[in-house]
Amino acid sequence: MRKNIRDHTPGDNRPIRIFSLVRGLILFVMFIVAGMTAVASVICVIFIQDIMKDLPAVEDMRTPNLTSVVYDRHENVIARLFEENRTWSEIGTMSPWAVRAILAAEDSEFYNHHGIRVRAIVRAALNDLRKGAPMQGGSTITQQVARLMFLNRERTLKRKASEAILAIKMEKKYTKDQILEMYMNMAYFGQRAYGITAAAQNYFAKDATKLSLAEASMLAGLLPAPNEYNPIRHIEKAKARQRYVLSRMVETGMITEQERSQALAAKLAYAVASADSRVRFVMEDAPYFVSHILFKELLPKYGRDKIYKGGLTIRTTIDLELQKHAESVISKMKVEGALVCLDPNTGEILALVGGRNFDESKFNRATQAYRQPGSSFKPIVYATAFENGFRPIDTILDAPLNFPNGWSPKNSDAKFSGEVTLVDALSRSINTVAVRLAQVTGVPTIMEQARRMGITTPYLAENLSLALGSSSLTPIEMAAAFSVFANNGHRIEPYGVKEIIDSNGNAIEQNGPVINDAMSPETAVIIRSMLMQAVSWGTGTRASLLKEGYQTFGKTGTTNDWTDVWFVGGTPDLVAVVYVGNDNHKTLGRAFGGTVAAPVWKEFMGKAVKIMGTPEKFQIPSGVGVETVTVCRTTGFRATKSCPNKANILMTTGQVPEAYCPWHGGDAMLADNDINAPQLLLIPEDETLVGRYQLAKVWEEKEPEVFEPIDIPVALPEVQFEPYKNDPAPADEFERRYQELLRQYNIM
Repeated sequence: MRKNIRDHTPGDNRPIRIFSLVRGLILFVMFIVAGMTAVASVICVIFIQDIMKDLPAVEDMRTPNLTSVVYDRHENVIARLFEENRTWSEIGTMSPWAVRAILAAEDSEFYNHHGIRVRAIVRAALNDLRKGAPMQGGSTITQQVARLMFLNRERTLKRKASEAILAIKMEKKYTKDQILEMYMNMAYFGQRAYGITAAAQNYFAKDATKLSLAEASMLAGLLPAPNEYNPIRHIEKAKARQRYVLSRMVETGMITEQERSQALAAKLAYAVASADSRVRFVMEDAPYFVSHILFKELLPKYGRDKIYKGGLTIRTTIDLELQKHAESVISKMKVEGALVCLDPNTGEILALVGGRNFDESKFNRATQAYRQPGSSFKPIVYATAFENGFRPIDTILDAPLNFPNGWSPKNSDAKFSGEVTLVDALSRSINTVAVRLAQVTGVPTIMEQARRMGITTPYLAENLSLALGSSSLTPIEMAAAFSVFANNGHRIEPYGVKEIIDSNGNAIEQNGPVINDAMSPETAVIIRSMLMQAVSWGTGTRASLLKEGYQTFGKTGTTNDWTDVWFVGGTPDLVAVVYVGNDNHKTLGRAFGGTVAAPVWKEFMGKAVKIMGTPEKFQIPSGVGVETVTVCRTTGFRATKSCPNKANILMTTGQVPEAYCPWHGGDAMLADNDINAPQLLLIPEDETLVGRYQLAKVWEEKEPEVFEPIDIPVALPEVQFEPYKNDPAPADEFERRYQELLRQYNIM
């Protein structure tokens, strides 16, 4: 029997309808997904193309900022100049522990991936999405290098994608070891230390090749947040990070559990100076010297970027051990001062100290303090006279002088010795003789000679007070001038930079001695022999190193009102200057060059000769026409056994008297007829004084009184009694200039 359609139940056809509905829905979803995928693919391609067009070529990676390092003459580091403290090191020279620790902490699969780890990126992205923060984490070492070399640190999807693309490209261009080397040198470890080499130096004061497992794991733990995990400031956090790094090293099979325990238990010694390295140039050693070459030569010549980012190797002339000794000696002085030590044969600056404490005063008194040298200038006057035919045995009057302008240079207590030999006058530093000799020789001639010897000051006095050291000049100028006496007559140019090598190993600057003739070798060695007498029995006895076995020459200097005191002199192959004086020109109070500066000079030079291993005796070059003679200091004739005061000096061959001193047992007739007998030098004003002050020709007559050696303060022309009223080198002005230079070169 046929059923009625109404008798058909609705549920009988339901599976078919549901299946059709689901199939349609799936097709729709697939269509939507396909469309979205296509759209996403197009967007992704456009996005990648947009990124690709702005990406730099892998070959064009930016040059990292590298630290320039200043070395002494023996390759000891004396300063690091940097914007980012980084010294590039090859991967093969780094501690294996450092390499393993960083791999374990940052990218243990580094040698197995091709630049990126997709799972790590997805995991980091999901984590960031959950936290609602920008994408971070999940970067391989290659990606980090790409960011450091090419990109900024903004945390955006575009930067992350750029990083991944560049990482893949870098893996094709460079070997794994090359990429790892880049990372080890580029990574920031805190305290302005970039790269493992700077980090090892900053935190542990050692080379990166010598890092232990404990030290390396501590440094590797810094990388995610160097300030937060700094072991000097946050030791507990740092230890926690170290524990994590060591655990990762165990997990990856790099170390054993026992090695992990030993490293965790190790007590680490941190570098004290590392607590704060925010400054851009670290000058732990030789600060006055480094600032001198930095602002006078390096920055003006090469500019800030080249010096602070170029990774230059700057080899200098100083000896670090000698420099530290010089700094120690000057730091103990009660007032300010300076010390310069040169190699007189080359002009190399071996030590330079511009004050007692660089942190307290940047004023470099060795190169910037224009001060009056007093009697230490007198040897230049005598050298000028000898270049013009005079001799050490010639005589001149030590007698009153009164000039029309009212100037009347005097000796101590206004006493005079009468007719004296030049060798005696220089050794005893007699003021009136120096002025008379300058008048005989001529001030312009002396100025010209001073220039030939290396005196470059614009403040050279153009009057007779020049003979008493009234000019304003620097200690380094005096060191250059006295080098002429040490090196047998040659002018040298003081210099501090020997060589500069760029980061590619190319020499961009090389310097050596600049030598010119300053005077005849005969004059130079004669003056030196006279200054040896000044140290032996004259005003410079407190500087003598004769007991130590070293020939020593030198001259004291004391200025008006005891404002500045000096000792300038040398031993074979070394010349040094010690200057002492207050920056405000306040009197030192009865302080003489021989009593204040000379002992400081001796303390320095007594050790300097041993540090530098210098000879004990001066050598006279062959062909120099001089001979050694012992003369009577009073008469200038050859000394007899009875002469109470003798001087052993050099004289030009053929100019030495044959006769012996007629006052002390020599033949008077031979003396009168000796063609090389001492000659009396007179200035016009002396015509009326000859009878009173000249040595008597009746040789039996009592000789004039000879006073004890004393370094007499300079008496200046009346118009110059306030020599520093217009100070050409005020300390506060140079302090201000120093700060201006720091701002100018942006190295605050």
